[in-house]
Formats: sequence, C-alpha cells, structure tokens
Amino acid sequence: MALGQNSAWRLAIPLKVFFQRFAFLSLICLSIALLVLGKADLVVMERVRTISTDALSPVLSTLSQPINALNKGIERVRELASLVEENERLRRENERLLKWQSVSRSLDRENDYYRRLLNALSDPLVLPITARVVGDSGGPFVRTLLLGAGTLDGVRVGQAAVGPHGVIGRVVEVGHQSARVLLLTDLNSRIPVALENSRHKGILVGDNSSSPKLEFLPTNAQVSPGDKVVTSGDGGLLPAGWPIGMVASVAEGQVRVQAYADWTRLEYVSVLRYDLPGLTDKHNNPGDLGESKLGN
Repeated sequence: MALGQNSAWRLAIPLKVFFQRFAFLSLICLSIALLVLGKADLVVMERVRTISTDALSPVLSTLSQPINALNKGIERVRELASLVEENERLRRENERLLKWQSVSRSLDRENDYYRRLLNALSDPLVLPITARVVGDSGGPFVRTLLLGAGTLDGVRVGQAAVGPHGVIGRVVEVGHQSARVLLLTDLNSRIPVALENSRHKGILVGDNSSSPKLEFLPTNAQVSPGDKVVTSGDGGLLPAGWPIGMVASVAEGQVRVQAYADWTRLEYVSVLRYDLPGLTDKHNNPGDLGESKLGN
C-alpha cells in the first residue's frame, strides 16, 4: 500500500511542476487564440453575442419591470402634487377675479348713476371710411396723401385721417372720387391735442420735419419724453382721445412729438366721419342754408 502511494506521489510531482511552469504561458496562448478567432470569424462571434443577448433579454426585462413601476409611481406622485399646487393657485386667482368683478360692477353702477345725474351726452358716432392711398405730395402742400375716396363716399373737408396706429392728418381737399390728406408733419398742419395723463392742451404744429412741434401749452405744464399725445377734440371737427404719438424730446422749451404712424408704409387710410348735430349739417349742405336765406 505504501509502495502504491509513493508511486502516485512520484507521478504527481512532475505533473504539478509541468502545470506550474506552463500554466501562465497556456493562458496567454488561449487569450491570443480567442483574439485571433474573434478577428478571423466575426460572423460567429456576432452570432454568439446575439444568442447571449436573446437569452438574457427576458431576464433583464423581468428585472426592469419593478423599477419601471416604481418610476411611474414616483412620476404619478409628482403629477398629483403639481395638480394640487395648480388647483390652489387657480382657486386664489378665481377669488381675486371675483373680487375685481364685484368692484367692476359697483363702479359701473356708480358711473351710470353719475351719468344720469349729470345728464351727460355721449360722444357722437364715429364711422370710418377706408380708402386706398393712390398718391403722395402735390399742389401747394409738401406732405400730403391722395386717397381714392371722395364726397360720393361721405368724405368731407376737416375730417380726421387715421392709420393703423393713430391719427396721421386731416382732409383738406375733396373731390367726387378723391381726397387729399394733409399730414401732421406738413408746415400748414395745426391739430388741437392734449397730453393723455396731465390733460394739458396744446397745438401740434408741423414744420416739414418727421417730428412736429407741440406748442401753446400752459406755462405750468410738466412735459417729459414718453408722454402720450392724443387729440383733444377742441373745435368739434376731430374726435377726442385718438392717439397721435409720444413726446420725443424736450429741449430749450421746444417739445417735439414722434408720431405713431409709419409714413413710408401707409397703404390704406381711414377717414373718420365724425358727425356733430347742428354743426356737420351746415358743413355738408351750405347751399341749403343759402337757399333758405334767399327764400326768406
């Protein structure tokens, strides 16, 4: 028995020594062989990788389901929290709007009461007559526009002409199918205006420049760049409150106004048919007035 064990031990020792000597070299050779095999046959390696992926895909899908469910739950909780916050914000906004609605109704009733108490008259009806710009300057005026509408359309001398952003001038000549508008910037233009905030009144005087002057303001008037300028309605020929422009500069007692109108892009202009009872009838029918005097 001892002899057999000694024989086995003597055989195992050389094998052990052999493996110790050549194990590292064997692993290096195996790695090189695998690299060569991977480079040599890409189709086989790709197929092996595909089979491995297919085998692991159901496992990974099963493992990812709890994680996806947890993410969806977290997102749902966040959405609920956001909805609660938005609902609270809308509730506060609704309460604020209800308060303003109550105040608005109260002010409306108060204004209606004062209106009846003062027996205030509403402004006359303003009806626009829209016409196309068919020409520019001509005649004794420097800065004018020629419109394709005249007396047959209801246009008459003195009416205000407005563009997309505000008043641009007034009608100075009228034919049966055409009318000429004197722009605010013309040297002959004089328009009664007012400062929208302070309500100080003055005259907008054109001087053939792009920024007409604001003159005849009260001595105590405080004017600053950016103040809005609107029509005052003085004289009864132009409606009050229509925008014209804003104060561009105040220097050495001279106030310049920059009009809202873009003079280079005016294609259509609206003429305001502003009817004052007892005033426009005389302007529209001077012959009738003369005939009545001759008849009397």
